[in-house]
Amino acid sequence: MKTMTTMKKGNNWTAYYDPDTGRYFAEIMYTSREGREQYDYEITKDIYDQLGSFGDDVENERLIKTAEMTYSFENTMYGTLGPERTVWDEEANETMREAVKKQEKRKE
Repeated sequence: MKTMTTMKKGNNWTAYYDPDTGRYFAEIMYTSREGREQYDYEITKDIYDQLGSFGDDVENERLIKTAEMTYSFENTMYGTLGPERTVWDEEANETMREAVKKQEKRKE
């Protein structure tokens, strides 16, 4: 029986497919000693299928950024200081968190 891959990963991005909801998500995260930035997107199957096919992770990130952003967090010394800035779609963000939890349980 052939199983479907439900996670793809690059240097600063991770994409998930949640088979229970049939939805696709991607997260871009930058971490440095200046702080952390996180951007979550609900992506399409077409975007998910293309991820990882580029030789450069910047191209993967550009493709992810064409989708609808569902959540962003910035806490950097040089950018925006403060707590979570914007949540556009809390339901999509929560579904992505559940997909991540399922992936982590499968690894165990």
